[in-house]
Amino acid sequence: MTNRREFLKQASILAAAGAISPAVFAKNNFKLGLQLYTVHKEMSTDVKSTLQKVASFGYQEVETYSFNYGSNKGYWGFSPKDLKAILDDNNLTSPSGHYDLDKFIVAGKTDDDLKRYVDECIAGATALKQQYIVWPWLDPQSRSLERFKVVAQKLNMIGEQIKKANLQLAYHNHDFEFIDHNGKIGYDIILNETDPNLVKLELDLYWISHTSKLKAHHYFTQQPGRFVCWHIKDMDKTNRDLHTIVGDGTIDFNEFFADTQLAGLKHVYVEQGNNYVPNAFYCIEKSAKYVRKNILK
Repeated sequence: MTNRREFLKQASILAAAGAISPAVFAKNNFKLGLQLYTVHKEMSTDVKSTLQKVASFGYQEVETYSFNYGSNKGYWGFSPKDLKAILDDNNLTSPSGHYDLDKFIVAGKTDDDLKRYVDECIAGATALKQQYIVWPWLDPQSRSLERFKVVAQKLNMIGEQIKKANLQLAYHNHDFEFIDHNGKIGYDIILNETDPNLVKLELDLYWISHTSKLKAHHYFTQQPGRFVCWHIKDMDKTNRDLHTIVGDGTIDFNEFFADTQLAGLKHVYVEQGNNYVPNAFYCIEKSAKYVRKNILK
C-alpha cells in the first residue's frame, strides 16, 4: 500500500507535469469574515460589545456597512480612528466596507457631489486600513438597462478616483441585476462596460443562486480574477426568499469554492439579512462553526 509520503511525492510529480491541476491541492486559506449588517440591530445599540462577541465566535475580519458622511462620527457614531482602535482591541481587521455611493446618482446630485463623497469614503477606508470600497445597492429607479449603463459609467469614473488613492472599488450584486429585460440583464452591463482594473466584484452567493439563470462558474470563466470578495449567505429550505444559518440551507458552497483561484477570491464574509432564529448572535456563532469546519477547511 502506498503511504501518504509516497502519495504526495507522486502527486507532486504529476502536478508538475501537468497531469493534475495544482488547484486540486490548494487550500481555502481565507480568514473568516462577517458582514456587520448581519448584526445591524446589535451594532446600532452597542458597537463595542457586539464586536467583542463577533471576535469571540472566531471571526477575524469584518465588513462595515454604515458610514455617516459629512461628520467626524463616520461609523455608528465613532470616528474612523476610534472604530479602528475598537477593531484592534478585538484583533479584528476590516478589508472592505459598503458605502452609500448609490445615493449620489439620483436626481439633484452631480458628478462633483459623488466625487466629494468618494473622497470622504477614501478617508474613512484609509483610516480603517480597508482595501475595498464597495458599491452595495441600487434603488428601484436605477434598475433599468439604461440606468445600468449610467451606473457603469459612474463606476468607471469613481473607480479611477479610488485607484489613485491606492484603494479598489468593487460592486456588490443582489437579485435585480439578473432580471431579464428582453434577453439582456444588468449584471452583464456592469461586467462588460466597466474597466476590470478599476471595478472588481463582490459576489453574493445567495442572490446569484436565487435569481441568475447561469451559474457563478460562467461568470468566473468570462471574467477571471475579478470576483475578489464573496458573501457566504444560505437559502432557507422551506422559503427560498428567506436567509438562514450557513449550513442549514440549500446552497452547495463547495461548488463555489472549487473556483476560488479562477474567481480571484481574496475575502469571504458570512452574511444573514433576515430570519434570525432565535437571534442574530446565535446565527452568526453557528454559521462560523460551520464555515470553519466545512468551507474554510
